[in-house]
Amino acid sequence: MAHSPGPQQIPVVVLAGFLGSGKTTLLNHLLHRSGGSRIGAIVNDFGAIEIDAMAVAGALGDSTVSLGNGCLCCAVDAGELDVYLERLARPGTGIDVVVIEASGLAEPQELVRMVLASDHQGIVYGGLVEVVDAAEFDDTRARHPEIDRHLALADLVVVNKLDRAPDPERVLGLVRTLTDRAAVVPATHGRVDPELLFDCRPSEERIGQLSFDDLHRYPDAQDAEPHDPGADAHGGHLHAGYDSVSFASEVPLDPRLLMRFLDSRPEGLYRIKGYVDFGPHDPVNRYAVHAVGPFLRFYPEPWPADGARLTQLVLIGAGIDAAVLGKELEGCRSDAPHADEHGMWGVLRFVQDPEEDLPEAAGP
Repeated sequence: MAHSPGPQQIPVVVLAGFLGSGKTTLLNHLLHRSGGSRIGAIVNDFGAIEIDAMAVAGALGDSTVSLGNGCLCCAVDAGELDVYLERLARPGTGIDVVVIEASGLAEPQELVRMVLASDHQGIVYGGLVEVVDAAEFDDTRARHPEIDRHLALADLVVVNKLDRAPDPERVLGLVRTLTDRAAVVPATHGRVDPELLFDCRPSEERIGQLSFDDLHRYPDAQDAEPHDPGADAHGGHLHAGYDSVSFASEVPLDPRLLMRFLDSRPEGLYRIKGYVDFGPHDPVNRYAVHAVGPFLRFYPEPWPADGARLTQLVLIGAGIDAAVLGKELEGCRSDAPHADEHGMWGVLRFVQDPEEDLPEAAGP
């Protein structure tokens, strides 16, 4: 049951939220804290963009511009989205992730649909992130009742400006009732850990150089924003809004048991990434797994010649029970010496056929 590995796919994250919620602030934060990843930013509302990096890299025009920290920003109309995805996903750009900042009046469902319908083999859906203003949440719902529908579609909800909300716990609780199992993360000044949205890894081209990230390594020393009194406490740390589970196994996983786990993954579990060894079910390949919200994709690829055959997974979410998830993954292990004929069918449903025009949008 051998498969040839497909092209490296770049996750495309849709960043949505009504005017004033803090989308641009969050995007600025990602640009400053990219951890060495190269971010391609597609800005749907270029008339109102204010990117902090302009002070370092020069003004942002209405065309592609390369910033000092390796980020590309495009001012784009939603109708041209596929054209810009094609441009950013070219191998020569070195882009690791694309973030689409939607207009405050955009329909996020339409942007998600466009990403899922793209026929570009070099991209993959990276999730819908909805940003809400905690201080103005009640007024926003009164003016824009469609926000309830947007929250129900989201894979990750960032409840921003919690420091300004008179009753932040009430707002957090209310938002959680309006989501469909999405992870809900509290934030101030748009500060969320980029690891929630994409993999941050060092860039070889910056070795021996003072990078843009180095200039902003210590937010308290560099930030021009008002000081957050909660930032000195553990709750102000970027990682405090989410939990992660690391799982490794030398024993292969049973594909049926793993799919059962994925079908029932709990509320708040936002991302799953890593590699799975299915043992005798497919002795040739390991399977890279990419899951965000309900979206799921497996990528078969040959085992590295000089590496041990291991399952290695990282699960990221908000309010998840790490011990329970780890125990459930342990229950997916199987050291059975023989594979049944149909064991991999559930997994192969989420392996994209390279000859298909459209990526599979549905998850378990």
